[in-house]
Amino acid sequence: MTADTIPPRPPIVVLCGSTRFWDALTEAALYETVAGRIVLAPNCNLQQPHPMWDDPARADRLKHLLGDLHLRKIDLADDVLVVNPGGYIGDSTRREIEYAHSLGKPIRYTHATPDRP
Repeated sequence: MTADTIPPRPPIVVLCGSTRFWDALTEAALYETVAGRIVLAPNCNLQQPHPMWDDPARADRLKHLLGDLHLRKIDLADDVLVVNPGGYIGDSTRREIEYAHSLGKPIRYTHATPDRP
């Protein structure tokens, strides 16, 4: 392949939402991938038991690290998809939305919220 035969880079979307809706995040990633987008998403679910975060202090440190890492994913993305079944948006997701908004990233939602149609 040469530079003139390589297709343009597909858009990159980052999924934001609570990991309590892990199945909905997985489903959204599937649909976005099939639509031809590169998907960045949470890859650790601290809601599910795992030896890497079974210690509460370690889990707290990891939560902060993953939160900051997710902001870097927003930096890389062309747009944001908020996965919010039932319209739910928690504090971490709200922080990510505010960050994406500050960067001028387009934001989509899977479900209407009380303050967004």
